[in-house]
Amino acid sequence: MLGTTSKPLSNKLYLPRDRVALMTPLNIPFLADLGGIRRDIHAHPELAFNELRTAELVARELSSYGLANDRGLARTGVVGVLRKGNSHRAIGLRADMDALPLLEKNDFAHRSTREGCMHACGHDGHTTMLLGAARYLAEHRDQLDFDGSVYFIFQPAEESEGGAEVMIHDGLFERFPMDAVFGLHNWPGIPVGEMAVMPGAVMAGTCSFEMAVRGQGCHAAMPHQGVDTLVTASQLVLALQTVVARNLHPCESAVVSVTQIHGGEAWNVIPDDAVLRGTIRSFNATTQNLVESAVLRLCNGVASAFGAQISVRFDHRYPPTVNSAVETEVCRQVASELFGPARVRQTELPSMGAEDFAYMLRERPGCYVWLGNGPGSGGCTLHNPHYDFNDEILPLGVSYWVRLVEAVLGGKR
Repeated sequence: MLGTTSKPLSNKLYLPRDRVALMTPLNIPFLADLGGIRRDIHAHPELAFNELRTAELVARELSSYGLANDRGLARTGVVGVLRKGNSHRAIGLRADMDALPLLEKNDFAHRSTREGCMHACGHDGHTTMLLGAARYLAEHRDQLDFDGSVYFIFQPAEESEGGAEVMIHDGLFERFPMDAVFGLHNWPGIPVGEMAVMPGAVMAGTCSFEMAVRGQGCHAAMPHQGVDTLVTASQLVLALQTVVARNLHPCESAVVSVTQIHGGEAWNVIPDDAVLRGTIRSFNATTQNLVESAVLRLCNGVASAFGAQISVRFDHRYPPTVNSAVETEVCRQVASELFGPARVRQTELPSMGAEDFAYMLRERPGCYVWLGNGPGSGGCTLHNPHYDFNDEILPLGVSYWVRLVEAVLGGKR
């Protein structure tokens, strides 16, 4: 359920394994244009399924490159199309477009013009790098070695709303048949000029939970007359910390975090009800099921011990992001030739963050990589109000996408 559902492509479709010559990043004469586009998108962030201005910008740019583009998948999605030669082979390259509901605390000229909304995850850079790759491929298609179709997938609503799943339901893979799909995310903490390329699970699946605690309200000075929901809820928070530590094998990974506690309105009243909310992160269905069973067992036990009632609702969201082996190997080769083998991280620990590109990898084989964005100075990492995408890596992302197209759809063997 949580892995890819189709078979990976044959090794023969990819670069010969004896290719070792080191590539260099492309000379991109329109790099200044890309910087302007990136900062323009950053200054005009848009939330999930409302990326109207961004989608218009993307479609306009694609058209100016001479590329056909389709709009409307998942409401604001855009798919650009580039074809060369007679091959029926095709791949998809995906970038996300949406911003976060976060107040930006930067003061540079391109800071967000929309209060309470900002690009704090680098989707402005992802969109720009893919536009740059589309332009380069369109302008140099006769000089580049590839034969087949490239679909440039500009996806809305990655942040918590599952835009990838909506694009798939709207017919992405039926309307644009592709053999494999590839994604990229900037990664603060990895130096510029390095890339992490790992097979298997690279991002966790996410499941939200809500626990409703029902007791019996009473006067705070007479707690013996009621059932204290807040004491029950507090005990439950502590008990949940044992789920991973005492139910999973020490080499397995999961996270259970309570992020909200709501209950009570008065200083002198023990309330009838309290609500706890939080998240579960894991890398496979077996672990997820084990964690959920342990959570239910603890809720039943705590409720019984305190004479309360506890109901639990699980909301399964993004599945784990799982890279397929063959596609990961070709991405590793491309990255090694572009950056140098020593600058390709193959044993990086996976992230407990979630990514809706996982839905695409359930439908098609592919690979999701992390491109170094720099040190993340002062703790300024993803989803931080001081975050800004590093424009220094724009040519690296464009070069990676172009070289990957040549690797996968290369006409010469």
